[in-house]
Amino acid sequence: MESATKPREERKAVVLLSGGLDSSTILAIAKAQGFTPYALTFRYGQRHEGELRAAQRVAEASGVAEHVIAEIDLKLFGGSALTSDELEVPKGRSEGDMSEGIPITYVPARNTIFLSFALAWAEVLGAHDIFIGVNAVDYSGYPDCRPEYIEAYSKMANLATREGVEGSGPLTIHTPLIDLSKAEIIGEGLKHGVDYSITLTCYDPIDDQACGECDACALRLKGFATRGVADPAPYVKR
Repeated sequence: MESATKPREERKAVVLLSGGLDSSTILAIAKAQGFTPYALTFRYGQRHEGELRAAQRVAEASGVAEHVIAEIDLKLFGGSALTSDELEVPKGRSEGDMSEGIPITYVPARNTIFLSFALAWAEVLGAHDIFIGVNAVDYSGYPDCRPEYIEAYSKMANLATREGVEGSGPLTIHTPLIDLSKAEIIGEGLKHGVDYSITLTCYDPIDDQACGECDACALRLKGFATRGVADPAPYVKR
């Protein structure tokens, strides 16, 4: 019989943390579900490096086991308004505009690259769980935020790793926000005590203040307005 005093085995999870609203919420959810979170953030050549400082604030406030900022350079390829100085971040778009097509803020293969790093770290940690804040409801049309993409990546991950083939259990990619609206995500975060004042959800911030006009800001502000709660984060323009 197992001793009553024996500590419960630690359940480690790698949490992709950008410092924005969604990733800060999934970090809180992972902790609430009993996981010990290992936060993974990327400096990938993005123009909005303020999110790195936000990620550090969130990781510190949440008390993660470890926070790694991985260095990669997607600016080498460009192809996105987030990684190229030659492309402008769209601002002032209507909801109709945001619902049509894949916007120029899409970074080619970003989530595939991020999940691959998370998968590698999870193997080293002996973790079987990865959390990512993808959302298929209030999102800007990114193809790597859809449920079918996550399902396909999960299948690949369990075929392509030693842990998946010989390990003690399959790898699970958790997407607790995938079917939620922004207002519902905010509700989940508030329930778990997320301090949204230290987060940053913006494609083109100025001195760590959100611009208030890009797609990311528009969706976030709409979520708070629908929730009937004031967004505590600083904005240049609301």
